[in-house]
Formats: sequence, C-alpha cells, structure tokens
Amino acid sequence: MASSNYIMVSFFMVVLWSCCCVLSDNTTPSPEKFYQCICNNSDFSDPFPTAFFTPNDDTFNTILNSTAQNLRCLVPSVPKPELIFTPMTEPHVQAAVICAKQLDIQLRVRSGGHDYEGISYISDMGSPFVVVDLSKLRGINVDVEENTAWAQAGATVGEVYYRISEKSKTLGFPAGLCTSLGVGGHITGGAYGSMMRKFGLGVDNVIDARIVNANGTILDRKSMGEDLFWAIRGGGGASFGIILSWKMKLVTVPSTVTCFTVAKTLEEGATKILYKWQQVADKIDDGLFMRVIINVVDKKEVKGERTVQTAYNSVFLGSADTLLQIMNESFPELGLTQKDCTEMSWIESILYIAGYPTNTPPEVLLQGKSQFKNYFKAKSDFVRQPIPETGLEGLWKRLLDEDSPLMIWNPYGGMMANISESETPFPHRKGVIFKIQYLTLWSQPDQELATKHVDWIRKLYNYMTSYASMFPREAYVNYRDLDLGMNKNVNSSSSFAQASVWGNKYFKNNFNRLVQIKTKVDPENFFRHEQSIPVLPPTFTRKRKGKRSNH
Repeated sequence: MASSNYIMVSFFMVVLWSCCCVLSDNTTPSPEKFYQCICNNSDFSDPFPTAFFTPNDDTFNTILNSTAQNLRCLVPSVPKPELIFTPMTEPHVQAAVICAKQLDIQLRVRSGGHDYEGISYISDMGSPFVVVDLSKLRGINVDVEENTAWAQAGATVGEVYYRISEKSKTLGFPAGLCTSLGVGGHITGGAYGSMMRKFGLGVDNVIDARIVNANGTILDRKSMGEDLFWAIRGGGGASFGIILSWKMKLVTVPSTVTCFTVAKTLEEGATKILYKWQQVADKIDDGLFMRVIINVVDKKEVKGERTVQTAYNSVFLGSADTLLQIMNESFPELGLTQKDCTEMSWIESILYIAGYPTNTPPEVLLQGKSQFKNYFKAKSDFVRQPIPETGLEGLWKRLLDEDSPLMIWNPYGGMMANISESETPFPHRKGVIFKIQYLTLWSQPDQELATKHVDWIRKLYNYMTSYASMFPREAYVNYRDLDLGMNKNVNSSSSFAQASVWGNKYFKNNFNRLVQIKTKVDPENFFRHEQSIPVLPPTFTRKRKGKRSNH
C-alpha cells in the first residue's frame, strides 16, 4: 500500500499540457513602446528591467517558469511571449489594458499559472502577446469582526488560508485543495475544496470583487452591476476582464477537525468498497469530504506485478469520535478505525489534504509556489448514476495499461445540491454524485511519448462515456481541456457556434447568458483566448435589437 504522502505527491504533480505556436512579424510593437505607454498611462516611472522582461533578458525564463507548471510549455522550442509585465499596483494593470488595445497586442493574464492548458501564459491565436503576471499583487486583508477578507489576484489560496488562521482559529474559506493556486483565476472557475459539501464553492462565498474591464476602468460589484458580477463568479478566467481582488465571506470552522487516508487495493476488495462509496458519498454528513485518489501501485505480494489502489483521502469538520460514528453507520465497508484518524486544527488540515509531510509548519503556505512540475494531460467528468462493478472492472484494466495514471473522485451533495444551477455560471449542482478528474503523467520531453499518453487518456475518456453525465457531458472549466473544442477564429461569426460545443459542457444553460453579458461588456472581444466566452455575431445582435424594437 502506498503512503498518503506518495498519493498526494502524485496528485500535485498535476500541471499543464499544451501545444502552442505564436508567430511574430515585423509589425510587432517593440517592448519599449509598451513600456513607454505604461509610463504615459500610469504612475509607473521605474527603469524597464524592474517590471518588464523580454526573451533577451537573463531573468526572462526565471519569471516565465516561476509559476508555469507544464514542463512541455517551458522547453526552448515553445514560442514565448514578446514581453512579461509584472504590475505592482492596480493602475499598472489598467494601463496594461489601455496600452494593449492601443498597440493591438493580445494580453494573457496569469495569477497562479495553474491553467491546465497553460493559456494564462501561452497562446495559439497566431498574434503577438504579452503576459501580465499578477504575482506582485498579493495583498490580503482579513477583517475578523466583519468575517470577511479581501485578497488580491496574485495571492495563493495557501496564503489566504494562512492569513485567515493568523487572525482566527475558527474562521476559514472554502476554496482549493492545492495551496499554490492563484486566487484570481481559481475563483473565476468555481473553486472547490474540502468544505464544499458544507459551505459550497469559493464562488458561492464571494461578495465583492475589483476588476479591470475592456476599457481599462476599475469596477467593483456596485459599478459593474449584478450581471457582470454573476459572470465572473464561475464563468471562467480572462473572458470579461482582469480580476484584481476578491472579497470573501469567511465561514465558521470547528476548533478540531479530523483527517484520514485509508487505501484499498483490488486484492483488498477495492471494487466493492468503491461501488458502495458511490451510494453514500453525496448523502453522508455534509461536514465530511471523502474523496478517492485512484492510481496504480506495485503489488506487495508479487514482485513485478501491479494493481489498482483506491485511497480515501478525507477531512471531517469535527471530532474523531463523531466521524467514527458516522462512518460506522453509513460506510462500515471501509473499516475506518480510531488509529486511522488524526485530529488537528483547520489550518493543519489544509496542509494534510495538500500532501505536506506531518508536522510541516503552516508558514510553508507563505511560499506560495508549487514544487511539483511534470508533463501531463487531464480531462474531467461529472457522474450522476453509480458506475456498476462491471464498469469499474473495465476501468481497472485500462488503468493498468498506462504507465502513470491518476484519477481523483470528488464527492458532491450537501450544500452543492442546495444551490441552483443558475445561481452562478458553475452549473454542476443537484444530482451530481461526484466529479472525476482523469490524469496521465510522463517525465520526458518526447513527442512520441506525449502522443502515446494523450491517446491513452482520450481512449479512457471514450470508455467512460456511458457512465458520465449526458446531454451535455459535463466538464469542469478549471480542468480546462482543449480537446472539447477551441475558438479557431475569435473575430469570425462562427466563433459562437464553435464555442457552444465546449461552452455547454462547462456551463450548461448558463452559457447563453454568459455570451450575452460578454457581448455587452466586451463587444470588441478584447479579452479572448482559446476557450474564452465569445461575443454574439453582429447579425444575431441586430436581429435581437430588431425584435425588441417591435415590442
């Protein structure tokens, strides 16, 4: 049986895969022009090298690589941005938008660098682009009297958790499990974590935001209006503007929480236990988050042979005694015992679920960077009916065919089932039993090797079709998957039709409202990327106006 730390290391080696190509030509504005424009449109007056980095600079690769997580995107053959700009104040971000429009340069915005297809720092749009890296905007202000916190987009969720715990041992925030996630982009996709069944997602607990729109204006909730505030809370990153900061509503956490990781291999009855987990995962006490991490390990008894391992990696908002009572009543098949359980504080549970070694001090969260990089491809599914044992057995055969497969099954139910699908753009609510994350990882920059692993995960995804949600087959936007479709030509009238394919998978019926809001707030489609929300075609917009005028 693999240790829980090994399991978590496997999980947090999850990073980005992408194939990118950006062509430069003689019409590309020089970095110096962009710099001068920033100075003219803000109070920036420092020398160029303090916040601007070009491929000719010695520090360029260090800055680019600092939060980029897919090694395949970091090899020399991958085209790089023309410039990386690290703004130090909000007006600098405003100026970046204004100058990018004036100079006709595409912007990519990076807060934590965790986009699964790397679109926060690479581009396949065929035009020069600049990366606006928000890593210097990481201020956090916690107000324990108001039970709120403001966090700038460049802060990581780990830093947010630490600053909250620094002020209060009974307050927390329900967001990501990976502590190096950037707050800015993470929340735009939903932001799930170990307290989602009790309190919902990060987007369900955001009460204000500051954003730079396509005109370079800073807006808060009041000035942006409820439509745009709705859209940025789950509608995916970098479609409507640049998030500067979020105001979070903090939640009450108990002084004692309990964690456990119990692993079962096929030889230990993993198939039947996992089938039973599907019956209870979304119905069990909503204070319990019990995900399953599935990978392939060496058999202990037979040298040279492998087996599938399912590890139940869990956080319970309460004592071990209460947890054991719940588990004995609802899920005795797992065989949880007192010695499996460890009581700790909420902030310690953050370290536990993130895979840090026991007794790691919470101050490690202030480092704000993931230490795990690899080559990988990921996909996602939502499951609304239990997968039968025969389906699981077919899944095991396919996992055993792959070198380094990984699956994470995250339970839903609880508060997630009590929030309407249209409350935010994130629609995966009532009826979802669990979400699946599929991963394949490899360790060498070899194209044939990459093709092999990508082909494998695509075949696995096809196998799972009959067990996943249907009409649409739902997907999680924060596990971005360009296999679902891409905006081929963001300025064409076909963009809406192209985007509808993946848009309905990510957002279901909310996609149409997102498109309407995008058309209103960014009609020129300035904020765009391979899976950005498109604007309505001009002919469609004219038809809609004509219909309104006839009423």
